[in-house]
Amino acid sequence: SGKVQSRSYPLSGHIQDVNHQVWVLQDQTLKAIPRKDNVVPATVTLIPCNHTEALEEDRGSLVYLGLKEPELCLFCTKVDERPTLQLKEQKIMDLYNQAEPVKPFLFYHSKNGSTSSFESVAFPGWFIASCPNAGCPLTITQELGKSYTTDFGFTVLNA
Repeated sequence: SGKVQSRSYPLSGHIQDVNHQVWVLQDQTLKAIPRKDNVVPATVTLIPCNHTEALEEDRGSLVYLGLKEPELCLFCTKVDERPTLQLKEQKIMDLYNQAEPVKPFLFYHSKNGSTSSFESVAFPGWFIASCPNAGCPLTITQELGKSYTTDFGFTVLNA
């Protein structure tokens, strides 16, 4: 069909930051907490956007990010003039099947060795981040390499 890496289903996996904090869903909020035996990481879904013409060169691959249970997707929006990361009830395949790229929900996925970073397409220069204090909600930051961690490992559960 001429589409790039067309998939009929998203990749799913677990995400943890370089400090071994995993993404978990608590009270409809995505948080990063230390990985322990009783911690159940959120199953994160990721699917490439079909619309590669929306892609800026060298920014990484264009992806939608969501959660499997419940079906939520990550998106970026402005709150009080500040870009924020939020979750919305949304099927990731509905985004994938849109005729146009849905910018608030899109991220540039850059791989650097074994880690990945996720940059907001709607707010270039802002990256999904976890804070050093356990149990903080995930956020987006433009302060790279400071107190926030923007490098994550994505462990794939299905290929």
